[in-house]
Amino acid sequence: MPRVNRTAVLTLLIVSSSVFLLFQLYYYRKYVSQSGPFILSRTGHLTANDLQWQAVKKFLGLARRFGLPLFLADTAALRLLSHDALRERDRLVREPHCSFLCTGRPITSFALHANLWKYEPGFLLAAEQKGFELLELRGEDPRLASLDNLSGEEIPLHFLFRLYGHVIQVVFLYERSGNYLWHGELRFKSNADRSFAPFKLLDYGRHAGSYDRPELVLTVLDGLDVRIPRNVTRFLAEQRRARFLECRYRDARNFLQLYPEDSSPEAVDFRRKVKSLLHSAARILAGINVPFWLSSGTCLGWFRQCSVISYSRDVDIGIFVQDFRSDIIAAFRDAGLSLKHKFGKVEDSLELSFVSDDVKLDVFFFYEDGDVVWNGGTQARSGRKFKYVFPRFSLCWAELLELKVRVPCETLDYVTANYGAAWNVPVRSWDWKSSPSNVQENGVWPPAEWEELIQVH
Repeated sequence: MPRVNRTAVLTLLIVSSSVFLLFQLYYYRKYVSQSGPFILSRTGHLTANDLQWQAVKKFLGLARRFGLPLFLADTAALRLLSHDALRERDRLVREPHCSFLCTGRPITSFALHANLWKYEPGFLLAAEQKGFELLELRGEDPRLASLDNLSGEEIPLHFLFRLYGHVIQVVFLYERSGNYLWHGELRFKSNADRSFAPFKLLDYGRHAGSYDRPELVLTVLDGLDVRIPRNVTRFLAEQRRARFLECRYRDARNFLQLYPEDSSPEAVDFRRKVKSLLHSAARILAGINVPFWLSSGTCLGWFRQCSVISYSRDVDIGIFVQDFRSDIIAAFRDAGLSLKHKFGKVEDSLELSFVSDDVKLDVFFFYEDGDVVWNGGTQARSGRKFKYVFPRFSLCWAELLELKVRVPCETLDYVTANYGAAWNVPVRSWDWKSSPSNVQENGVWPPAEWEELIQVH
């Protein structure tokens, strides 16, 4: 067997080691030349967490340079936060790891109040010079849409920045007339790169969303200055239930061309009173933490004509009975509304009605029963009971009369259940005991209980 040339082996080892050291030096200088968590993993190679932190760090540096007050909206990162974690942030900064921003997900989400979006050309150019790739997703501004103008100006909705394979999503939040923030649905243009990001993993954009304006605080996460919502728990709860439905302006305009809106002084005055009553009801119920949604004719008006039905003469809202509070009547009375009637009981067919400025507010309580939900009705003079059955539904946000309100997400199914397939045809003669498509007889209240269960004021 030939003898091994020790000099050749030693030379080969030296060359290999030199190449490896040069490779390490290249990565160190290119990616981690500045101090921060996760310089290198134990194996000496950059991990996904390293790259995520570096991408976020570079992006936040750009945002700070251009004065963009982004805030962290990433649900995975925010879930890692707690009051205890925030109190210990100074200790965490000194430790060589990425505790909050490195979530193991390929996307990190930030949000920005759109009215603070400035320096667009300079910021985007600087991001490109830092190595970021950009995908801009724009859409029509719904604030400019109306029954008279169906085409809105295009505005930025979502920007996606990609660096080292990690995607940073910037969600633009716009102020709406109902004093809330809104972001648009992520919609692709025909020429958009659908492979740019794992879109199914995005926290924002599968549908439009609405939020109350969050109070922000500046803190330090993983060595970086980051704004976060002061009340993280509340923000996350809002995010889970943020889906927003836009008014169907095109269909509403078509409807109003067939059935013009009543412009008489009485109708105009009624719409003014409804707006005031609905805003009052929203404040009252928010004050006692009771969620509600538009129901019956008020829901139909929003869905069909983006307004209220002037000949309906009342306002209808729904509340799940599990959200009932014993102080709800007192809350309305304290706000100046008088109780008109109280029918039923919490366990069965509860219904409240209040009056303000000659307009009635009907509050229907809904009961879950298998794969359906229902609300009750009572005829005062006979004690007859009725129930109105709907398919199960979830709740979305919408806007009516400059107020952010909930509506059934499955609005068409809800309206069709109540008004039938011809819901798009106005019916002025309406009998609540027989006209609804989903009404059922539900027995009679025992006469001995009428005093308690049928109260008319």
